[in-house]
Amino acid sequence: MTDFFSHVSFSGIEARSVARAKLLKTQKDIDIQRLKGTVFCKYAKGVLLTVLFCLASFTIAFSQKPTTPATAAKQDKPGAKPAYVLTVKTKPIINLSLKAEKARVADVAQALSARLKIPVVLGKAQQNKKITVEFSELTLEPALQLLAPQVYVDYVIDTGALNPKPLGIYLFDANQGEPPLTAAVNGTTQSMLIEGNTEEGVEPQTDEAKQKLEQQPLRIVYANNLLTVKAKKQPLPAVLLKIGEEIGIPVEIQDQAITIVDTEISKLPVEDVVRQLSPHIRLYLRADLTRAEKRALRLVLAGQAQATQQNP
Repeated sequence: MTDFFSHVSFSGIEARSVARAKLLKTQKDIDIQRLKGTVFCKYAKGVLLTVLFCLASFTIAFSQKPTTPATAAKQDKPGAKPAYVLTVKTKPIINLSLKAEKARVADVAQALSARLKIPVVLGKAQQNKKITVEFSELTLEPALQLLAPQVYVDYVIDTGALNPKPLGIYLFDANQGEPPLTAAVNGTTQSMLIEGNTEEGVEPQTDEAKQKLEQQPLRIVYANNLLTVKAKKQPLPAVLLKIGEEIGIPVEIQDQAITIVDTEISKLPVEDVVRQLSPHIRLYLRADLTRAEKRALRLVLAGQAQATQQNP
């Protein structure tokens, strides 16, 4: 019996050992599988992080990539060469310097208008025209003639100042015609000269009549764009009104003070004559640069206070 139990106990123990061994093996397999799963997850996460890092690096590198020529063509380069360079000097006289390569006349005109603070008007064909030109420190009129085929400039001459002041520039097409006379010169009032015993357009026929004409206290003759003035102790307003009548332009008398003129001026341009008459006269005129002609537009006798404000 003892042998039997001994045999049976041994077999049971052995069976339990085998079962335990199998259980341990099964648990080991599970642990191994878990370990493998954990390692795989960590590996997968590492791969995912690596991929994300690479993508982020590529994105940053792409955003910092230098602009290619094709891309640069779509953007405005800060250092791009301008189509023109314009320099304007106003003292002691106006002079211009321009370097332009296929530049629009409209752009140059706009810049010139801003610098001189006056309107610059273009003809229809000039608005889309491009020019290539280069000049340095040319005075206003020769410079403007290089920009358009027909050029006009309206000026005001203050006889108390040295240089005329431009009021408007017109860069016109060939054969376009002249701008309106009041385009840049506007007046609100006009004075009139009333004389008695006048014979307009009648030339003296006898020597006695000619001598009598020569002895007149005020005689104005305007011919070939030249003015002759003979005034013997005449009021300045009367002299200017007579000049306006002969030239065919309006005259405005703002100064009521009586200044007596006693002078004789022979065959000079209008601007030179009025400079000799008084420092308080404003003469408006137009220069036709294409035909090299000047045309008086208006005369104003300003008061001394106004003249001082115009010419500080």
